[in-house]
Amino acid sequence: MSESEAPDLVIILITGPENPKRLPSAFFLAATAAAGEQKVVMYFTGPATELLAKGKAESIFPMPGGKSVADFMKLAEDNDVQIIGCLQSLELNGMTKGDLAKEIPLLNPSAALPTLGAAGRVLTW
Repeated sequence: MSESEAPDLVIILITGPENPKRLPSAFFLAATAAAGEQKVVMYFTGPATELLAKGKAESIFPMPGGKSVADFMKLAEDNDVQIIGCLQSLELNGMTKGDLAKEIPLLNPSAALPTLGAAGRVLTW
């Protein structure tokens, strides 16, 4: 991603399975901004990287009987939010690329920061 493609909004998602009630809002904000024609990137790092594992997001329900985190992630992706994972966080969480539910861009922080920092707004969640 070049500077001319700088996102309007970046959400650096740190929250993971340990706090499921915090997760839907991040995806709602991302989807809403993207639906409003903004270029939005979500960068999953730290515990949030676990959400990218096969079957993990599908198994987390912020409200009993409600939608899964995977449903909220799909809402964001359906609105063209770009999902990027932290390469270093895979190892931190005992994961490999093969553990991911789907192929996504994986960047270490030094590769991700120039683009993330060029965004109009950055939220840490």
